[in-house]
Parts: sequence; structure tokens; C-alpha cells
Amino acid sequence: MKNSFVHRLQIARATLTGCALALISVGIAYPALAQKFPVKPLRILVTIGPGSVGDIISRVMAEPLSKQLGQTVLVDNRPGAGGNIAAEIAAKSPADGYTLFLTTVSTHGINPSLYGKLGFDPIKDFAPVILLATNPNMLVVHPSMQVKNVKELIALAKKNPGEITYSSGGAGTAQHMAGELFGMMSGTKLIHVPYKSTPLSANAVMAGETMIAFASVPVVIEQVKAGRLRSLGITSAKRMAAMPDIMTLSETGLPGFDVSGWFGFSVTGGTPEPIVNQLNGEFRKAIADPGVRQKLTAQGMDLTENSPEQFAAFIRAEIDRWTKVVRATGAQVN
Repeated sequence: MKNSFVHRLQIARATLTGCALALISVGIAYPALAQKFPVKPLRILVTIGPGSVGDIISRVMAEPLSKQLGQTVLVDNRPGAGGNIAAEIAAKSPADGYTLFLTTVSTHGINPSLYGKLGFDPIKDFAPVILLATNPNMLVVHPSMQVKNVKELIALAKKNPGEITYSSGGAGTAQHMAGELFGMMSGTKLIHVPYKSTPLSANAVMAGETMIAFASVPVVIEQVKAGRLRSLGITSAKRMAAMPDIMTLSETGLPGFDVSGWFGFSVTGGTPEPIVNQLNGEFRKAIADPGVRQKLTAQGMDLTENSPEQFAAFIRAEIDRWTKVVRATGAQVN
């Protein structure tokens, strides 16, 4: 009887030990499973419409990222309000790395000071992943305008104050601010007419709806070559490596003029650091591919890459810079 009891006790102990070991093994395995990323499709929230440079960049990057991550990467265009609509959606998305946000000079440079109230905090609500590229804009005019350079445009604007209209890809874009800075530095007053995308703003000039535009180089270069638009120069401080023959506005009449757009990617604030670092590595790997680089440089992009920490510092500096410009120019949202 005693031996039978001891035997049953030994069996019970063995069973409990086995259960405990099983629970321990599950406890060890679960974090590993939880850390696996990604296990489902990702999306890139884009602040502007199809055909714009930011949209093109996102689609170019989606292809290699899909292959590298083994998951579909979808592009989700949510244009409007200078990028604020897409930014607010991204800010309120789960902090799990599955929502990538096309981060631009508008949403994380200009808008924090240009708009009175935002539905997101550009610092707290986002975790920067990587700054990918910079891109100047081109000042173009309708061929019927009797101006061949920046000096002649300034003279015309001074002769006709408040009559020169310029289109941009939207309020708060680098193109919008290029016009504001142009007016401040030249002592002229241009009238801003925002459109929902850069292609639409360029079409507005060709259709005679506006007189000039600050537009992304890839969007207008073919129109310039075809004579449907006339270029007066690019907005960056230095000439573009891909198009060294195009002069800067600084060289042609506005010394010191420098406005460039930039494009990076962020995820929702609070996303685990290992996921942020993994995504940073995946982007670096993608743009190291010669085919991907060729597609981006063909869009007039000057490629760059940095760490999440460096991108975060860059964003803070951009917010400070554009706050000063907005205050100095008195720029407003139309």
C-alpha cells in the first residue's frame, strides 16, 4: 500500500515537472515568435497623389522591400492638407512597424509652424527610420511670358505687384515655401495657388491657369525640353549632379536662395527599436542596389542614408529652420 502511494506520488511529480518544463519552453519561445517581423503585408502612407516624386519614390522602394521582407508592401496615397491627412493616419496607426510613412519637408519641417493646429506631433508621434533623398524644384514659367531669367521675372513682378500667380503641389510643400522665400528675398509679392499634386500644378502653368510654378524637376523636365514650359533655374544651393547644365536661382539673380524637398520614412512613435533598426537596414540594402539607385537618380534624387538617430536630429533642425522662414515671410495656408 505504501509502495503504491509512493509510486503515484512519483508519477504526479513527474507530470508536474513535465508541465513546468513545457511552460518554460513556451515562455522562451513566445518572445522569439513575438519579435519575428514582418508576418503580414506592410503599407506606405504617401502624402501626395500618384505621379508626384514622393509617390514615385515610394513605389520604387516598395518593390525591393517586398522581396527582402518576404511580404507585400502596398502604397496608400492619402493626399491633402499639405500631407497632414496622411500624417495623422500614420500617427494613430498601431506602433508595430507595419505602417511606413513617407516623411517630407512638409509634414516634418514646414507644417508644424505653418498650420495653427495639427492632429499629430511630428516628434512624439513618429519614430524616424531613414532620410533617403533630397530633391530641388525647378522654377518654370509659361512660354508666353516675356521673361528669360530670374532678374527679368523679378522686374516684371515689381512692375505688376500682386499679379504674378504661382502654383505648387499644395500648401506647406517646399514648392509653396520656395515662392514665399522668393517673394521675401526679391521684394516682390507672388500669389500662391495650391494644387493637390505637382503634376497638376505644372499643368496649371501650361494651361494658363497660373503664370509660374515651383515644381519637382522630374515632373517638368520633359515639358521644358518640349518647349511647353520655360525653366528659369533650380531652387537648390548647388546644381544637380544629374543635370549640371541647369543653373540655380542663386546664380541667376537671387544669391543665397536654397530650398530643397527631402524624403524619408518613419513609423508610428513607440514602435520597438529593433523593428526600427531592422527597417533602416532594409532601406539601406534596397538603395545599395544599382538598379534601384538608377531609378531614383533618374527622378532627380540626390540619395543619402543615415541612422534613425541622425534622421531624428535632422527633422528637429528642419522644424527650427522652417519656423524662422514662416515667421519671416508671413506665409499662410490658402
